[in-house]
Amino acid sequence: MNEKAVAPGGSAIIATLFTTLGLLYGVWYSYSVFLVALIEDFGWSRSVTAGAMSVFIVCHGLFGPLAGRLVERFGPTRLMMAGSLVMAGGLLLSAQISAWWQLYLSFGVVTAVGLGACGWVPSVILAERWFPGKVGTALGIVTAGIGVGIFAVVPLSNWLIETHGWSNAFVALGLIVVAIIWPAAYFILRLPPQMHVPEDVAVSTDAQLEVVIERGWTVATAVRSRSFRCAGLAFFTGGALSQLLIMHQFAFMVDHGVAKALGSMIVGIIGVASIPGKIIWGALSDRIGREIAYSLGVSCTLLSVLALALIDTVPGLVMPIAFAVLIGVGYAANAPIIPSAARDLFAGPRFPTIFGILSMFAAMGGATGSWLGGFLYDISGAYDLMLAVAAAFAFFAPTMLWLAAPRNPQTPP
Repeated sequence: MNEKAVAPGGSAIIATLFTTLGLLYGVWYSYSVFLVALIEDFGWSRSVTAGAMSVFIVCHGLFGPLAGRLVERFGPTRLMMAGSLVMAGGLLLSAQISAWWQLYLSFGVVTAVGLGACGWVPSVILAERWFPGKVGTALGIVTAGIGVGIFAVVPLSNWLIETHGWSNAFVALGLIVVAIIWPAAYFILRLPPQMHVPEDVAVSTDAQLEVVIERGWTVATAVRSRSFRCAGLAFFTGGALSQLLIMHQFAFMVDHGVAKALGSMIVGIIGVASIPGKIIWGALSDRIGREIAYSLGVSCTLLSVLALALIDTVPGLVMPIAFAVLIGVGYAANAPIIPSAARDLFAGPRFPTIFGILSMFAAMGGATGSWLGGFLYDISGAYDLMLAVAAAFAFFAPTMLWLAAPRNPQTPP
């Protein structure tokens, strides 16, 4: 395929992925409203109820490498169809729970695996195959759907819970997922009609693939490379940095005198700011390079740390709002740039599995950041240590991406 050309039908693919990712991750973030309802109904502790989301994040991250391998074997659309059924099944099982361990299994494991199968990895593969010369731009648009989906699905979930109860809300979300994702994958989403094959390989399709793989990255050669180690550290630290701040910013502001109602408004500003942020960083990374764009994005995150640090110094809501805008724009750089940089480094037939492994590092970083913020608060009695660690992460993550060097990728051994 011509690197500068866009295959016919690509806009429909991007629009569909925008919608499907919005729905899927809207369901993900809707757990925050289910959490309150479950606590009220069952009387579980917050830690026990929130633990289901921790299990969800871990299972979703660990499924990434397998999702990539399944994409290689069965294609992204078949995996998305199967994933929509598994995710819907997990949500329907969640509607029947009566004990916390059942929630961990149904939502934390089954629903997470289903979302992993029809969400991030196959969507990235479809976007990069249709727009090989503008991967960042395509992924910026696609991932912007996540922010839109959160604003649509979370209020919908809250309304369903208030009017029909949490059990029926789980059922409704499961039916919506399978009613939208499965037809989208079956009727619209597909790989480009022509895939590039070396012109000097005049043999069968299987043999062609083996020759191409021999000339490119394999999973084994990729994980042993310097680029993979540096990229993995960049993605892990970037994910940890984002979740460290986003997960604990509400508690930080309340501790410093910001009203809870205003704190929830700040969360909304973060989501709004992330939507154009993802599009801008994705397009910018295609023009000026992944490393520069990512460094600029993380710089916004670093400035958000400074805004939190000054929250007691500057009166009013200037610093809280500045934090919300800066972190929303800054963390948005992760979504389009991480997969774009991974594709620059390890393009080839085995890219789905390699990217699945790298996405696992990003997910584990996010889970670590969520926990680390609480741990640092517990041992110090304040969030000052967390802000210092966040600032260190903001320097370390882009440094690792520069060392990974997607601008000048290594030649496969």
